[in-house]
Amino acid sequence: MNHDVIITCALTGAGDTTGKSHLVPITPKQIAEAAVEAAKAGATVVHCHVRDPQTGKFSRDVELYRETMDRIREADIDIIVNLTAGMGGDLEIGPGERPTDFGPATDLVGPLARLAHVEALLPEICTLDCGTLNFGDGDTIYVSTPAQLRAGAKRIQELGVKAELEIFDTGHLWFAKQMMKEGLLDNPLFQLCLGIPWGAPADTTTMKAMVDNLPADVVWAGFGIGRMQMPMAAQAVLLGGNVRVGLEDNIWLDKGVLASNGALVERASEILSRMGARVMTPAEGRVKMGLKKRF
Repeated sequence: MNHDVIITCALTGAGDTTGKSHLVPITPKQIAEAAVEAAKAGATVVHCHVRDPQTGKFSRDVELYRETMDRIREADIDIIVNLTAGMGGDLEIGPGERPTDFGPATDLVGPLARLAHVEALLPEICTLDCGTLNFGDGDTIYVSTPAQLRAGAKRIQELGVKAELEIFDTGHLWFAKQMMKEGLLDNPLFQLCLGIPWGAPADTTTMKAMVDNLPADVVWAGFGIGRMQMPMAAQAVLLGGNVRVGLEDNIWLDKGVLASNGALVERASEILSRMGARVMTPAEGRVKMGLKKRF
């Protein structure tokens, strides 16, 4: 069991959750306020996407990231910022016998374009989604090929940003370890992402199998989506890992009760406390993850 736990709060994500909960932040101001709320609730790290303020849909706009980062900085509260680099890999296959008639959900750019905001803003951590995946139950695929991943990992390494490797299935973990062998990653973090159809399921057996195949002595975390958010948080800590919660992965606090990011951090902290663990401060988290404070 891990008794000193990093809690990451994933604030908003890119999914179609804004129509389901008015508490999902959309604008840079709202996302920054959610970061502050999570920090005050005890989060060690906040994981940030941005959204189009007019539509609420996902965005890769560097200026939206810049405004969000500036607002977090101006709040004068210590929190580790982890920016997604997973946007730009969405491919919606065309219907039936017209698979190359790509659908409107397609947002496909190269590996370096996915890092434009990371290069401009140099957060302490950014993510790298470590493989292609059937994403959901329709025709959408998240595309991240070996060549794209090698290019992205090399650029993250050059920028001096810590990579958090997003592992959605066992093959992703296999390839992440291959990139480490090739010297493309410097002591990366690992995030085990469970419950997304059709990746690794959110259950004890799967999480343990993945943990058993992690490289030795890496810092790792795990999460489940929806109703499995808190059970997988407890399971990750029992297996020696850290925790991610937040509205990106789950919008409910209790049955019929919408959550805020702060409430989810507080709930996770309470569970961990009752298990005999404690949540690390951002300063302590930086030491554990080998980070240098950016601002």
